[in-house]
Order: sequence, then C-alpha cells, then structure tokens
Amino acid sequence: MSCSSYRLGDRDDEEARRDHSRSLVAENAIASFLSPDAAGRQETATTKRLDQIYRRMFRLERDVSISVETLALFARFWLTTNPPLPEPARAAAKAQAGERYDAFIVALGRRLAKGPVLRQEVSEDVPH
Repeated sequence: MSCSSYRLGDRDDEEARRDHSRSLVAENAIASFLSPDAAGRQETATTKRLDQIYRRMFRLERDVSISVETLALFARFWLTTNPPLPEPARAAAKAQAGERYDAFIVALGRRLAKGPVLRQEVSEDVPH
C-alpha cells in the first residue's frame, strides 16, 4: 500500500466516524424531543435560566443601591465640610467648575470604554 492510499484510507475512516457521530447526535436529539419527559426537561431548563436571571437582577439592584448610597454620603460629607464661597469668588469658581466637569466627563468616557469598572477592581482587591 502506498503512502498516499494509506492517507486516503484514513480520511475515509475519519469521514465515516464523523458522519456516524452526526447521525447519532441527530437521532438522540429527535428521541429527546419526542420523549414524554421532554416537557419536564424544558421546564427544568427554563426554571434554571430564570433563577440565573433573578440572581443577576438581585446583584444589579444591590449594586445600584450601593452606588446611590455612596454618592449621597459623599455629597453630604462634601457639603458639610466645605463652606460656601464668598460672593466675589463664586463666578470664577463656577467657570472653573464647568471646566472640571467637562474634563471629568471626558475621563469617565475613556474609563468606561477602556475596561474593568471600579466595582470589579474593588471586589478583586477586597478579600472574601
């Protein structure tokens, strides 16, 4: 047997195994679909998926609540520790605040586009 005919034989065996595997997969899928307990398995799969969605929604609600409380606490702390500016300095402070806010928005956009959010970094730093 030549080397090329040996390789051809290997290829035929591989194709036969692949076709056999496909037909077994198809046969098993059809049998599973037609079996009387298919509805039970589908319900189980649906229930599992809904549980996953519920857990994600719970974590999302928790994260939003933590974010809102954090922002509120920061605002209260900042307002109580920083006295109001005298009237002559307010105009200059407002102009500077506008520039700082614009720079903050640009930096926030870069941060969100770049990668991991602060929440992920904090959870990786804090031991469980």
